[in-house]
Amino acid sequence: MNVASEYLQLQREDADQLVRKHAPLVRRIAYHLMGRLPPSVDVGDLMQAGMIGLLEAARNFTTDRAASFETYAGIRIRGAMLDELRRTDWTPRSVHRKVREVAEVTRQIENETGADADSAEVMKRLGMTAEEYHQVLSDATNARLLSLTAPDDGEGGEAGALDVIDHDGLGPQDSFEQENLSGALAEAIGTLPEREQLVMSLYYEQEMNLKEIGLVLGVTESRVCQIHGQALVRLRARMSDWRG
Repeated sequence: MNVASEYLQLQREDADQLVRKHAPLVRRIAYHLMGRLPPSVDVGDLMQAGMIGLLEAARNFTTDRAASFETYAGIRIRGAMLDELRRTDWTPRSVHRKVREVAEVTRQIENETGADADSAEVMKRLGMTAEEYHQVLSDATNARLLSLTAPDDGEGGEAGALDVIDHDGLGPQDSFEQENLSGALAEAIGTLPEREQLVMSLYYEQEMNLKEIGLVLGVTESRVCQIHGQALVRLRARMSDWRG
């Protein structure tokens, strides 16, 4: 065996050791995500995608990275799972369409009044009952409508603007645009009503699920789902300049 072959063999052995050692991380991330997803999602599919992410992380990791392997692998595993969720999006197009309609009316009202759009006014303009409106808010959460800026592709697909970004895979221009987007998104979140800001913080920064947030706020899980959905719709409306 020549030197190059020996080096490649050692690389493969190191990668195999990393995969075996960190395999439990895939399961942990998968079940953590499941706490924030509808029961129709198959945890086995998430774990399979996560293992692929772990394998890729083991192959691509270098010791000169600032982050530890576990941190780096966690990002790649989570990203692979989110990619799988987007690829197999179960959400009917009608759901995406209704959320877009609510976001557009919300944007119109806020432009006219200069204040947070009132739910009653949104329902009135759309001719929706409270039950129908709350269902849209619930769908906004369950459908993973986290891409507040991606252009509509006519298929209802959504990429994750609030998802973890693998910055190592971005070019200089993409990194610059992502930083601008992140800044604009953070600024938009800061303009939300206080209760919606809190739910967004607990959900995305503290990574609590809806049930846990409900316990913190002293409300039902379904109410948290509505607040979260309202925040997503409002953000979608306020980030409209970034779309397309």
